[in-house]
Amino acid sequence: MSLVRWNPFREFDDFFTPKSRMLNFSHDNGFETNWKPLVDVTEDANEYLIKAELPEVKKENIKVATANGYLTISGDRKFEKEDKKLHTMERFYGSFERSFNLPDDVREDDIKAEFKDGLLILHLRKTETPTSQQRHIAID
Repeated sequence: MSLVRWNPFREFDDFFTPKSRMLNFSHDNGFETNWKPLVDVTEDANEYLIKAELPEVKKENIKVATANGYLTISGDRKFEKEDKKLHTMERFYGSFERSFNLPDDVREDDIKAEFKDGLLILHLRKTETPTSQQRHIAID
């Protein structure tokens, strides 16, 4: 089972979204948009590991939650306004969210998170999946 929830039409959402809706200039906050942090998802015999790059995001601005079989990482990277002339701006600011399907062999209450140097690491420890046993059902 894949951890990543893929929407084949998501790329078209961004493509057809007018630039004026993607970047909103505010004199208070600077340029802000929705963005998606880059992630790596790996697996070994004991756990699934999700590493999300969140540079310049403060730990208190990150939320990790589970609900209905999904794990969601969300938060916000604030634009720090400076009294300097801006020539180029390629980094994204504003809110972000990534969601992943939780495999059947992961318990929601056994997920560990750590955050260091702009990298969020989530440990999704594998549990034994219950195996269905064959049993005879009497017919009345």
